[in-house]
Amino acid sequence: MTEISTRVVQAGEEEPSVLGVGEKFPHFSLIANVSVHQETAFATITDQDLRDFWKLYFFWPKDFTALALTELVAFAALEYELSELHARCVGASVESEYAHLAWRQQEPQLKDYAFPLLADTKRELCGELGILNERDGVAERATFIVDPEDIIQFVYVLGLEVPRDAGEVLRVLADLQGAKRP
Repeated sequence: MTEISTRVVQAGEEEPSVLGVGEKFPHFSLIANVSVHQETAFATITDQDLRDFWKLYFFWPKDFTALALTELVAFAALEYELSELHARCVGASVESEYAHLAWRQQEPQLKDYAFPLLADTKRELCGELGILNERDGVAERATFIVDPEDIIQFVYVLGLEVPRDAGEVLRVLADLQGAKRP
């Protein structure tokens, strides 16, 4: 698989190095929003919680935006297919777990959202992945498919306002798994 990047770099700016295919996905331990109920709203999620699974990590710039909402809903619609592919989906942005909770409580489409929403408030994971938009201080609209050995198999980075196609990401995941089968 080849890395796809549509990042726009202004004159004089250095482009951060996005981790690519064949590289190890970084270790992380982050607070995530996992429920709309205050008493069970938060959990610490680590990369080790997801070992032995294929992982689909997707990042967005800001909560409470129409484009991010549309994408979260599109990934949620793939819950059954991802389960069939023995894959776990994890969303992330630089917003806090409290912002994720408020957003989910406000949006009816997110109330029963099945996937954890990581809060990379220190911007460490985004920085390690090379997807931190330094100018705006937000995550790029990025997608990583990571195999059970935590090796990145697919990277997809789009401009902040460019929507991604969740169905296409699912197709790539299925094709990667087909390529890995004996």
